[in-house]
Amino acid sequence: MIAVVQFGGSNCDRDAVRALEDLGFEAERVWHEDSLPEDTTGIMLPGGFSYGDYLRGGAMAARSPIMESVREEIEAGTPVLGVCNGAQVGCESGLTPGAFTTNASARFQCEHAYLRVENADTPWTQAYEEGDVIELPIAHGEGRFEIDDEGYEKLESADRILFRYCDEDGNVTEEANPNGSRGNVAGILGESASVAVLMPHPERAALPTLGNTDGRGVLAGFEGY
Repeated sequence: MIAVVQFGGSNCDRDAVRALEDLGFEAERVWHEDSLPEDTTGIMLPGGFSYGDYLRGGAMAARSPIMESVREEIEAGTPVLGVCNGAQVGCESGLTPGAFTTNASARFQCEHAYLRVENADTPWTQAYEEGDVIELPIAHGEGRFEIDDEGYEKLESADRILFRYCDEDGNVTEEANPNGSRGNVAGILGESASVAVLMPHPERAALPTLGNTDGRGVLAGFEGY
């Protein structure tokens, strides 16, 4: 069962459950003050505005007691996916390096973005080929990924960058970068390939009735564990 952790202010938890169920997974929302179910096989940290993004996006949710259980599950090999606010929670809690901060535009941006698959040799990207271009929605005010030089070099050398923002033809350019993220980074791995975070929303591009299923491959990554 995939536990979709719901914090106060989460608003993509139902979308995540619906998308996961459409892929054939058993999924349920778990309130952050409750314990993870004993039959948990995967964890998703969904988007939204946990604690109203007070202080900064994901900062307070990262200190929620349930995150200790999440860390224990990671040590046991349980896969974890953080999306949008969940990506902020992942960085703030140290599950992944770097930080997501205010967009270069200083505006909330809600639009579609193109992503180039940088590493197709992970469960989260095994549905794609390296260099594939997919289209996912973004909806964030603090989506700009930042990391110091040493950390960025480690991500690149270890092939832990999953996606970069690009144009429709796969060109990674400044113009194709919607929020000013360093290196156009849109998604990364943690120390283990079982942990991934990304700012765009795969669950909003997973149902055939919505006209875009490019995100199904990301969510299907839970099958790889």
